[in-house]
Amino acid sequence: MSATTGTAAADGNANNVKWQTIIGIVQPGNIVGVPPPVTTPPTPCSTACVNGAGLPWTALGGHAKVNLTNGHMEFQVNGLVLAAGNSIGTPGTVTQVKGALVCITVGTPTTAIVTNTVSVPLSSTGDAQFSGTIVVDGTCTPSNVVFLIRSGNTGNWIANGSVRTSGGND
Repeated sequence: MSATTGTAAADGNANNVKWQTIIGIVQPGNIVGVPPPVTTPPTPCSTACVNGAGLPWTALGGHAKVNLTNGHMEFQVNGLVLAAGNSIGTPGTVTQVKGALVCITVGTPTTAIVTNTVSVPLSSTGDAQFSGTIVVDGTCTPSNVVFLIRSGNTGNWIANGSVRTSGGND
């Protein structure tokens, strides 16, 4: 294999973004995709951002990945359950979740594009998975994307991808 072929292959994989694990929302009410300054308490958003759940959640793990060129996305989460309240240790009333790709473009003004997967079942032990295609906005790059898991009930985010990397064959 020539150096040119290897470089071309690497460039073709540059738009693969992965999150090594999934964690629950630590700070209830946190908003993703809102331009600074963020108010305290945060003002709920109506469009182009995602409101956080009102209670903390935790997860045993999982992963997510998306190809920003062709829109193929996969995620898996394990043990996604409430970390507070009367339903602690369970998903409570949440029976479906969806993945969300949030692309945050800093400029004048700062904007966010939110693209969701279809809803998938969340088991009674907090497990869910998705594999399919989403429409990725052309402003999304490996350095400005965030992965969230949203409640199928409220649309609030309850977990996020952590430890983002890009490149590779997946």
